[in-house]
Amino acid sequence: MIDTPRLRLGTRQSPLAMIQAQEARSRLCAAHGWSEDEIELVSVRAAGDKVQDRPLAELGGKALWTKELDRWLVEGRIDAAVHSMKDVETIRPRSIAIGAILPRADIRDVLVGAGSIADIPRGAIIGTTAPRRAAQLLHHRPDCKVVTFRGNVATRLARLAAGEVDATFLAAAGLERLGETGTGTPLAAGEWLPAPAQGAIGIEYRSGTDEMQALLAAIDDPPSSTTIKAERALLAGLGGTCHSPVAALSLVSENEITLRAALFSPDGIERVDGEAALAMGKIDAVADLASDLLERATPGILPHFHGPR
Repeated sequence: MIDTPRLRLGTRQSPLAMIQAQEARSRLCAAHGWSEDEIELVSVRAAGDKVQDRPLAELGGKALWTKELDRWLVEGRIDAAVHSMKDVETIRPRSIAIGAILPRADIRDVLVGAGSIADIPRGAIIGTTAPRRAAQLLHHRPDCKVVTFRGNVATRLARLAAGEVDATFLAAAGLERLGETGTGTPLAAGEWLPAPAQGAIGIEYRSGTDEMQALLAAIDDPPSSTTIKAERALLAGLGGTCHSPVAALSLVSENEITLRAALFSPDGIERVDGEAALAMGKIDAVADLASDLLERATPGILPHFHGPR
């Protein structure tokens, strides 16, 4: 490795996070004609990786995935940080900016342990800590029981194999990146809506560092960037948190994005759906979609969303 790398790229220590950081490094090297040893991958153990026996929402939310990398970034110990965008808080510090969104991977959820939602045995125990997955499952299958089920992909698959639960959900993008494409059954995104920003890798940098902004802009994928900005704007307009059962699906055509969204009550009984057409690169209409959803939200849904932030 060269004595002084051109760039220090921060990442969490999990196997999936490291693979995502390697993809970011490869794209940066290809865009700028660098060798891979010119980018140092700096791994940081996130707080969310240290505690695995409680739901994320009880521990401080999505910030558990980002706060260590945020601190290292602001302190200058790394030059940029790689994240799964669905794990990044909607409201970010002013000192940090999103510099690039890589081409978005498969946005679908994968059901592991059954061939379909309908095939899940009656009264089955389903492991997930995601409010969206839990509420959406209970909406379709109120007979099932949902239990807390955290850990990286390998840990959750091992716990499933050990019989701790009857089935669980994983992100198709994560399985693909880990080489586990034959695992489970992908759920049609139009019927089982994914999480906002699912399948997207983002790279953040310190605000105001123009050179880093330009370096990252070279690997930004405009269609993916637009859909992620729209879905994050939806979360901001709803005042959604890690407790909020919300799903979103962006359908991209040549010049337009159709953004579908659904809000749920935690028990899955109540659901409200909405849709907006957005011109490519313009997401102003997202605020109207969020307002419409909140206006129609039922008493079981509304307390879990807090309006525009």
